[in-house]
Amino acid sequence: MFLMTATSLCSSNVYMSDSRRFKSYNKMAGERNPASCYLDERTFQLCCQLFLQHSETIQDGWSWEQIKGTDEGFMKKTVLMPVKPSVLHKQHEYSIQDENMVTDDIQANVEDETAGVQAVCEIHAVLRYEYHVLYSCSYQIPVLYFRASTLDGRPLSLEEVWSNVHPNYRQRLQQGPWDTLTQQEHPLLGQPFFMLHPCRTEEFMKPALDLAQAENKRMNYIVTWLSVVGPVLRLDVPLSYSTEVSAPD
Repeated sequence: MFLMTATSLCSSNVYMSDSRRFKSYNKMAGERNPASCYLDERTFQLCCQLFLQHSETIQDGWSWEQIKGTDEGFMKKTVLMPVKPSVLHKQHEYSIQDENMVTDDIQANVEDETAGVQAVCEIHAVLRYEYHVLYSCSYQIPVLYFRASTLDGRPLSLEEVWSNVHPNYRQRLQQGPWDTLTQQEHPLLGQPFFMLHPCRTEEFMKPALDLAQAENKRMNYIVTWLSVVGPVLRLDVPLSYSTEVSAPD
């Protein structure tokens, strides 16, 4: 179960005053001030709690990971993802070159070798993606971290991760792929992870918040945000989240 704590994960006197920290939540609650795409940490936690309650209902694999000895944590989900073998083409290019250099005296074994290569490709055509949703103190919004590997544990390179971005989003992101997808140290685990850079969050969150405010709707920030950024990395959010999960009280 997800346990809420009152202790802040970030120092409010470093990043923003208490009044600013709760400005976004008050706007989502229906005040008629201009909507802001920023999210205070307490509201992030409350939105995650409601998100995880629905996840437990529909059993789609989200959980809360608590960091031992601290009040810090993050939402986590692991997905096994089938992909086209071409996504991992670079992994096999050297072995393919070697295979093309086989001598005539072992040509009789080509069929057996081909069958073995096909079996390996079938295994490596399934990737393991691990998604983490964290609160960013500096950006004051949620951020999606992830890591990806083959089933035998080989981490994917940035190029391979980029090639697996959903085609519907790839063209738009190609203007700056290495700024959009970056490799950084996980702020809570201290391990190398990829991060979907949050620099464009305002582009889609502010219109959504404006519309929710204009229609007096209680919008769960995490649901709306993850419904947009998740599919970029093939992380789908079921429609039931939008209909069943509201903003915190």
